Amino acid sequence: MIAVEEARDRILAAFAPLPGEVVGIAEAFGRVLAGDVAARLDRPRDALSAMDGYAVRAADTGSAPVSLEVIAEIPAGGRFDGEIGSGRCARIFTGAPLPAGADAVVIQENTGALPDGRIEIREAVAPGRHVRPPGQDFRQGDVLLTAGHCLTARDIGLAAAMNRPWLSVRRRPRITLLATGDELVRPGEPLGRDGILSVNTLALAALVTACGGVPVDLGVAPDDRTSLRTLAEAAGGADVLVTSGGASVGKHDLIREVLGAGGADIDFWRIAMRPGKPLMFGRFAGVPLLGLPGNPVSAQICALLFLRPILFRLQGLAAEPIAPPTARLGCALPGNDARRDFLRARFARDGNGSLQVTPFPVQDSAMLAPLAAADALIDRAPHAPPAAPGDTVPVLLFPPGHQQL
Repeated sequence: MIAVEEARDRILAAFAPLPGEVVGIAEAFGRVLAGDVAARLDRPRDALSAMDGYAVRAADTGSAPVSLEVIAEIPAGGRFDGEIGSGRCARIFTGAPLPAGADAVVIQENTGALPDGRIEIREAVAPGRHVRPPGQDFRQGDVLLTAGHCLTARDIGLAAAMNRPWLSVRRRPRITLLATGDELVRPGEPLGRDGILSVNTLALAALVTACGGVPVDLGVAPDDRTSLRTLAEAAGGADVLVTSGGASVGKHDLIREVLGAGGADIDFWRIAMRPGKPLMFGRFAGVPLLGLPGNPVSAQICALLFLRPILFRLQGLAAEPIAPPTARLGCALPGNDARRDFLRARFARDGNGSLQVTPFPVQDSAMLAPLAAADALIDRAPHAPPAAPGDTVPVLLFPPGHQQL
């Protein structure tokens, strides 16, 4: 068996970022930029009013209150091609360009209409008051989004303001998923007395989608050598073939035997962790092969530790460290054995309001409800000594299910 970190390093060394492709900005949310993005214009292009009010020459307001002649009205999206001379002003609205001659805006609350149609300016303003200068937000040529950045909703708005209708992004990784086992039945199909619901493909497809990839479901391969090999060969052209089940040592665990006979180059097939010992990595028919355990909890935790970083690497994102945060332990833990242990756990506040992490009392790797309810995984190193309540332990947080604003 090899260590978790060594397995992860060997897996990630086999991957490099995928090439870029150009997509419309409306399809770019959640994609990873393949190149830097520079603004194609100044924003704003002209001096704009930041408020509803009157565009004035600041010098005309120095002896306020004063009355000025209103010679134009300028809405947002409009323009006045004349010039504001001494003793004159223009009614202006937020976002409208300042006319020539004006250098400030008096907000409408500080004005009043006069009987002769003129406007009274009740407060003096300095040059530039309530004016957005050209290029205040950014200038043409400014690089505001950089390669390797995953585009959020805010970034899409920024790119639109930069007048970039097309963006170069990394191609989405294409991940083929293959479950194995005669006993597997898809949800909703007749279950029979001895059937087992197929969980892994659906859960893994969701993870692939959440991480920016495109899942391709190859279905369920029965415990039959010919069928298994035929389905695995259908993964040609994928970026990764992910199998679940069949990687252990039972007589029906055929992945390593069948694909090895078909020319698969297996790097390793056992790892010193719990849950997830029967993890396999190699290459089959030119496609990287990640063999996950059939146990659904083991498969999902292994996918979090190994498949998610693969998806990041393929998109040019940095792989996150396994367990950077720490938390206070809410209960005692016994010493660990030779395998690195990942315990499903929940956060809670103690009587003093401090945040604590407590593992579920039963860590059976067939139990999905605790996995779904967990906030984090407590990371227990091999041969870790007993831990007492209040001790600091490393934790692996579950990522959000979708791209955030």
